[in-house]
Amino acid sequence: MKQRVLFLCTGNSCRSQMAHGWLAHLAGDRYAVYSAGLETHGVNPRAVQVMAEAGVDISRYTCNAVREYLAESFDLLVTVCGGAKEACPLFAGEVKERLHWPFDDPAGATGSEEEILAVFRRVRDAIRQRIETFLEEDAA
Repeated sequence: MKQRVLFLCTGNSCRSQMAHGWLAHLAGDRYAVYSAGLETHGVNPRAVQVMAEAGVDISRYTCNAVREYLAESFDLLVTVCGGAKEACPLFAGEVKERLHWPFDDPAGATGSEEEILAVFRRVRDAIRQRIETFLEEDAA
């Protein structure tokens, strides 16, 4: 039976979407992966772009509110931003394990388009590295 993993962030637009994409891409069908936000800001087009550059298609992902999952149970809940971690105790769904992987919010990046994309790429790569470490530890 697949482990159910929920990535939780503030707006479910960047970090949780990228984490969802990386785990689904790198782990194949070993996990049932979901992502949600305390609010829904829509999937950020820059997140879609930088993930596509890395060979991961998240263009069909939807932006979901955490309230949609309150009646469900998860093996793992991973918060990927400080705001979600603070509100996470309010998550009423059944969770076996909680982890916090704080990543900078690329949606707040400023500057030229290339400078903003550089922040998205840096966060994308940091999330990939954390997912790879998680998979190595989970396999051990």
